[in-house]
Amino acid sequence: MEDIENYTYVIVGGGIAGVTCAEHLYILHPEAKTVVITATSLIKAVTNVLPLTKTLDAFDVEERPAEELENNCPNVTVVRDTVVRLHAEKQHVYTSAGRVFSYEKLCICSGASPKLVENSPHVVCIRDTESAQQFQSRIKDAKRILIVGNGGIATEMVYEVTGIQIIWAIKDKYTTANFVDAGAAEFLRPELDKEKTESITPVKRRKYIVDKIEGGRTVPGGALGPDWHTGLELKGCHQRKVFIETEVELKTILEPAAVKQYGKTVTKLNSEEEDWPVYVELTNGTVYGCDFIVSAIGVTPNVSVFLPGNKLTVGDDGGLLVDDKMRTLEKDVFAAGDVCTPNWQLAPHWFQMRLWTQARQMGSYAAKCMWSSLAQEEVYMDFCFELFSHATKFFGNKVILLGLFNGQGLDRKYEVLLRYTKGLEYIKCVMVDGRMQGAVLIGETDMEETFENLILNQMDLSEYGEDLLNPDVDIEDYFD
Repeated sequence: MEDIENYTYVIVGGGIAGVTCAEHLYILHPEAKTVVITATSLIKAVTNVLPLTKTLDAFDVEERPAEELENNCPNVTVVRDTVVRLHAEKQHVYTSAGRVFSYEKLCICSGASPKLVENSPHVVCIRDTESAQQFQSRIKDAKRILIVGNGGIATEMVYEVTGIQIIWAIKDKYTTANFVDAGAAEFLRPELDKEKTESITPVKRRKYIVDKIEGGRTVPGGALGPDWHTGLELKGCHQRKVFIETEVELKTILEPAAVKQYGKTVTKLNSEEEDWPVYVELTNGTVYGCDFIVSAIGVTPNVSVFLPGNKLTVGDDGGLLVDDKMRTLEKDVFAAGDVCTPNWQLAPHWFQMRLWTQARQMGSYAAKCMWSSLAQEEVYMDFCFELFSHATKFFGNKVILLGLFNGQGLDRKYEVLLRYTKGLEYIKCVMVDGRMQGAVLIGETDMEETFENLILNQMDLSEYGEDLLNPDVDIEDYFD
């Protein structure tokens, strides 16, 4: 006979989406019993929230002991365990420790795992605190690394790592293409060759090791927050230099013996090239030696344990499909954050990117939907899904992305207005028929709220022409 533990709400995952969901469920339904099942002893907490616009907040993500969530939300219990199966018809969740949790409403916030360019001891990835600490320990004796990927983690790693040669291999024509255009990449480029001299700040996060579970498999922790490098001493034992290879992918990883066996010509970056622990051949035929390879090519949603025997469906990107109430096809099963894929009619200026901001927004909205489903109350889609908005930092610069900031979905049928002050600011507006569709703001521009309004209101700005970005014209007075 199964010993079943009964809860109103069960949440799988202690990352940003899961913790936000639990916190908001406690606000909405404080008397209900909620359990968060997480693989690690630390959970993600959103702190220092600073509202920037109606749809956008800046915030920090810190790791906190699970007890803090339980203390702040007394009817929330955090269980350190790993989910191994979902029986949606019974409304039961089974864990590796043999426990069975019964739910009225379930939210899957299991996140995503990093894709690896190759499963090799020479390849590392940065996804959770443990992997970031492992990276720190490996880099202190390294002279050269090769980074594959062009997203946020790769971009910040190239900037933050010091005392080392970095080969940055990207499949695009320019750096950070997932977030900015070629002009913005050029604006940021001078920062790459600088040797950082800032002092290392104390570690805010606790180091922990994820326990092995049955079968010796390790369980990844929650995705790192926007300040993942804080407190890590990312310093090698050489002089910093960044080499960028564009429009390439990793072809193969070669052991030293294979390089000699196949007679590969290794590209020399020093006058006296040495032997390296590993070699990488890129699709353009270039071969580099390095100490190790960093894989930062994206993530895959963690859905596998939930699918067998259930009616859950996944999208083209592997995420659990959810409707506009964050519901999956299974009754009373919701999903939020990196693990899910929106399957509703998206607003014209919103789309999914698996980012910390969206994990928080989805976790909050999922809580409202779960509660309203139980209370039979009507709930309307959060305003944040009207406009894509994201605040981050690249190479030490404040970056705000709004709407269709790279002309996503516009089939190149748009105009760009640009204001560029070297070393100070970069402002790009994506315009269609005189109406703003998206914007990139780099630097302390203080224009994010104005531009948000212009995108949402779809005001015809044709009469202003290029004066829209004229620094002598205070457009805030017109459009706030």
